[in-house]
Amino acid sequence: MLGRAAAEKAALTLRAAIRDLGKARIIAATGTSQLEFLAALTAAPDVDWRRVELFHLDEYIGLPASHPASFRKYLMERLIRPTGIVSYHLLGGDVESDAAVVADKIGKELNSAPIDAALVGIGENGHLAFNDPPADFETETPFLRVELDEACRRQQLHEGWFADISEVPRQAITMSVRQILKAKEIIATVPEARKAKAVKACLEGEISPWAPASALRMHANTTVFLDTESAALLSSRRMVQV
Repeated sequence: MLGRAAAEKAALTLRAAIRDLGKARIIAATGTSQLEFLAALTAAPDVDWRRVELFHLDEYIGLPASHPASFRKYLMERLIRPTGIVSYHLLGGDVESDAAVVADKIGKELNSAPIDAALVGIGENGHLAFNDPPADFETETPFLRVELDEACRRQQLHEGWFADISEVPRQAITMSVRQILKAKEIIATVPEARKAKAVKACLEGEISPWAPASALRMHANTTVFLDTESAALLSSRRMVQV
C-alpha cells in the first residue's frame, strides 16, 4: 500500500515532466525498502519510459556489477529492464580509481539539466543515500567517496545482501546531500519498524548532519511516505501517508 501510493505520486511527476519538457530526469534509490515502490512504479500506466533518463544514487566501491548486492544489478533487474529505459547512468565501483572517474563523468551529466524527481529512502542510521552521520551538508560536489559506518554496514547485512559483515564493503560512492536537494521534487519511501527511530530523528529532531535525512526538510517539495510502523514514534501523525 505504501509503495503503491508513493509510486502513484512518482508516476504523476514523470508524466507531467514528459508532457511539459519532452523527457523526465530522475534519481533512483535501491535497497529492500524500495522493492514494493519500484514494482508498483514499473507497472504504472501511461509512462513513456523511453523518455526517462535515470541516474544512480550510490554504489559500493570494490563490488562487481555481478554481485547480488550491487546496486547496478538491482537497478538493471528492477527498474531498467522491466521498463525499457534506454538512457541511464550507473556508477561503476569495481575499483576506487574507476569509481572516481565514472562519478566525475556522471556528475557532469547530472548537472547538465535539472532533475525532475529524486526517489530516495532513509537508512536505519538516518542516512540519505550513503551519506552516513555526520553527513557533509556543505559540499557542492555531485558525488563523494565515503566511509560506511558500522550501522550502515550492518543494515546491509541484515537485509540479506551479504552472508557476513566482513563481506560488506567499507567504502562507497554516493550522491552528496546538496546534490540530492537540487532535484525539483523529492519522494521518500520509508517503510518498516526498523526505520522508526531514524524517521523520528530526521522528521522531528534538529536538522543536523548527525541525522542526514533531516536535510529533506530543507527542500520545499518533498513528500515522505511512511507506514504505521515507520511512523510509530512520531508525536504527530498528520504527515503520515499509508
